Amino acid sequence: MRTGDMEPLVAGARELGLVLGERTLAAFDLYRRELADWNTRFNLTAITDREGILVRHFLDSLSCLRALPRRELSAGARVIDLGTGAGFPGLPLKIICPGMRLTLLEATHKKVVFLRHLIGLLGLKGVVVIHGRAETLGRDPAHRERYDWALARAVAEMPTLAEYLLPLVRVGGAALAQKGDRAAAEVHAADRAITTLGGRVRQLLPVHLRGLAETRYLVIVDKVAATPEKYPRRPGIPSKRPL
Repeated sequence: MRTGDMEPLVAGARELGLVLGERTLAAFDLYRRELADWNTRFNLTAITDREGILVRHFLDSLSCLRALPRRELSAGARVIDLGTGAGFPGLPLKIICPGMRLTLLEATHKKVVFLRHLIGLLGLKGVVVIHGRAETLGRDPAHRERYDWALARAVAEMPTLAEYLLPLVRVGGAALAQKGDRAAAEVHAADRAITTLGGRVRQLLPVHLRGLAETRYLVIVDKVAATPEKYPRRPGIPSKRPL
């Protein structure tokens, strides 16, 4: 690995207040190479060029640390990443905060296979990959209201996403959704759903990343009350009939 090849990630992380050491960069480089290689056989991501992976996948994932308490994560916070795809944002966060207890939830089998392969290759501990859906997991006593943080990127619009995320978050925890320039409109449309599910919007935090023209937003929703037992509804209903 040539350090210069990782410069878009190094420089962008520095602007987020992160200094990436050689071992961390080596882990990200291995991740990038495996993702690109697997993508020649399986459709894991539409972003395949080096800089795109470094910025739109890795750096975008690390931007969550503008809202997530890094010390709490490193001390063993329980985090779930819904619809993680090829591991975003969960695995880049785990590389930076190895002490966090991470669950990756993904409904597509080929992506689950990739994630398990990658976790083994990187030697990551304290990561569980679940092949399933949020609506099912949110009714499972082993997972319902058990997480300090629930994360999602590019999974669904906020009225639907709230029903995926909030049943998994303990009272006193929080959910974080990564959103684009429609974040404010989505949150406004989800106001009733968020309240019904026991949440309260804390903040919409704008994020400007090196190499990206568009503004991204972190939507942080605090879990202030228990989610009513009838939520989440059965698979498919939250997206067909958002609250």
